[in-house]
Amino acid sequence: MEADASRGHPAETFRSYEDLLDNHVKPLDLFYLEDEELARQLVQLGYRGSRKVMTREDFERAKAVAEEESRLARSEQQQQPLASMGTDLEDNFLRALAEREEPNRSGKMTSIIFIRDHNFLGHEISGYIDYCHRLKTEDFRQYFKRTKKLLPRSTDLSFYNWNTHICTTNSSPNFEVWTEDLGGLLFVNKRDQKILNVDPQAKPGDSSLRTPLRSDLYLQVLIFDHITRRKI
Repeated sequence: MEADASRGHPAETFRSYEDLLDNHVKPLDLFYLEDEELARQLVQLGYRGSRKVMTREDFERAKAVAEEESRLARSEQQQQPLASMGTDLEDNFLRALAEREEPNRSGKMTSIIFIRDHNFLGHEISGYIDYCHRLKTEDFRQYFKRTKKLLPRSTDLSFYNWNTHICTTNSSPNFEVWTEDLGGLLFVNKRDQKILNVDPQAKPGDSSLRTPLRSDLYLQVLIFDHITRRKI
């Protein structure tokens, strides 16, 4: 399945201009042309696909801007104290989140959290949470201090209410959600396009690790860690 560059700027989605061109090259093109470079040139000239491909100059200019913004964001994050600092982490799950906070904030790792538990109405709910994204959009001190419980929401990567049967899926800044696979949900990392498979009967995928955890706070918790090899 192709990466959908419309979800984000191509300079943030693709490592190089060649990767951008390759995204528009079909297997059938390579079969007939038998030349990868020629296939790329046809894409660049606008002969393949319905969407206009940006020029190399525009791509490299946008790439430089994205890299500078990423550097500034990392610098700002490094100056901020971690939400888990100074908290009493007795639960295995909270300790695991604390260990992954800095790598997720700095972009070295992107983690997906699976939680199954009950909401305030007593309904059983479950879902997958983009940890990196939630870290950036809310104050996690309330979770580490246990003044509030971290639960999946309908705006997370996936959400299911076992009582009402409400089910939602949403892509995040870090992951695309694929629901067409017969094996179940797949998450595609937007930085390196690697697939993370959450099926317990399958391997999680290249550069990914599945960690089940015992917790006194939740019915079931899992963490899937994806190591980001390529920096933006």
